[in-house]
Amino acid sequence: MAPRWALPAGLVLLVLLLSPAVRGDKPLRGGPSGVGAEAQASSAVFPLYGDVYPHGMYYVAMNIGNPPRPYFLDVDTGSDLTWLQCDAPCVSCNKVPHPLYRPTKNKLVPCVDQLCASLHGGGRHKCDSPHQQCDYEIKYADQGSSIGVLINDSFTLRLANASVVHPSLAFGCGYDQQVGSSGEVSPTDGVLGLGSGSVSLLSQLKQHGITKNVVGHCLSLRGGGFLFFGDDLVPYSRATWAPMARSAFRNYYSPGSASLYFGGRSLGVRPMEVVFDSGSSFTYFAAQPYQALVTALKGDLSKTLKEVSDHSLPLCWKGKKPFKSVLDVKKEFKSLVLSFANGKKAFMEIPPENYLIVTKYGNACLGILNGSEVGLKDLNILGDITMQDQMVIYDNERGQIGWIRAPCDRIPNDNDIHGFEEGYRMPQFPGIIGLPNEDYPAYYRSNKA
Repeated sequence: MAPRWALPAGLVLLVLLLSPAVRGDKPLRGGPSGVGAEAQASSAVFPLYGDVYPHGMYYVAMNIGNPPRPYFLDVDTGSDLTWLQCDAPCVSCNKVPHPLYRPTKNKLVPCVDQLCASLHGGGRHKCDSPHQQCDYEIKYADQGSSIGVLINDSFTLRLANASVVHPSLAFGCGYDQQVGSSGEVSPTDGVLGLGSGSVSLLSQLKQHGITKNVVGHCLSLRGGGFLFFGDDLVPYSRATWAPMARSAFRNYYSPGSASLYFGGRSLGVRPMEVVFDSGSSFTYFAAQPYQALVTALKGDLSKTLKEVSDHSLPLCWKGKKPFKSVLDVKKEFKSLVLSFANGKKAFMEIPPENYLIVTKYGNACLGILNGSEVGLKDLNILGDITMQDQMVIYDNERGQIGWIRAPCDRIPNDNDIHGFEEGYRMPQFPGIIGLPNEDYPAYYRSNKA
């Protein structure tokens, strides 16, 4: 949920807090508008950029404003609010890939708007005047924060039914970011909040009748992948499903509690409450399952591996010669399995490539971290590393979370969007999101050429 560019690899967004704040101004009427709800819901597919290591995030390009301008947004299923660093004017902003978004007063969402109430937790928030703007403050467990104002502007989306829509959606204009050094360059312009709250873009698109309240992502182990809104891509009959559980840790996507197995045997820890969070690069276990896992790993290691210090992550090993990829070392480790109590045969296998990285020093490092050391207490987060090469679906229509192994380095054919089980093609970026080639990250162009 937090802007991860300001943190070392692996120390990422964690817990989102929203606190009310109101300042006076004179905006025009806010709220979503512009697209009729009577239109049949479709789907939209977007290419993703980035990776777990070394970039530490997956992000998407979104066209916002009129005329549409591209912005890179950190994909975060662990928070609701989408926001951009913006010139309102900016009090404290990082350097970002694109010129700062510049809002106008007629785009401001008023304090009395229902979305503003939702942003502040659904309770009563003080509005001294109907003309006051909707201010917010987001605080993260990593001590990062963003202060801004809620605004409306158009998003340009190309849908699977070949139409292009321009809904006016509410999002945050962040003018005061306290994240890392203001001099460092961020790989993204902001955050794409895809939680289940009503201020989420996903919920707003549902209200417009553009897509169903379903979002999914497929994060490639080799970098990149794809994101989709709507249910046309969802392989309902083949995926593993578990009902969404109400999390004790705010409004996260959670399939409930799970038992943990390593190499086919139980690690003997109490059931873990698990949440899925694409805004976290790595996976975090609470103290008890983390220690049990580390003990099991060390007790099962080949003598060819030696523990070594590597500043990338806390626990790393070296081999007789430097590893080039996780595939070189996966045979030395066993798979983990999470068995979810809420689902019918809802198992998630976590093979070594979904919990290890190979660093630039050629060492293999554990990508599961001790959440208690960063204030997560008993919360267990499945981050990007564990969700790689899986299609993960958050179906708010049916109240369920699904997953299935998938070739995430190829985007499904937009001429046959139902072809998840049939045809793929390599990303044709300009045809999908309408951006010139120079707007793509240079490293992605070189890796995917």
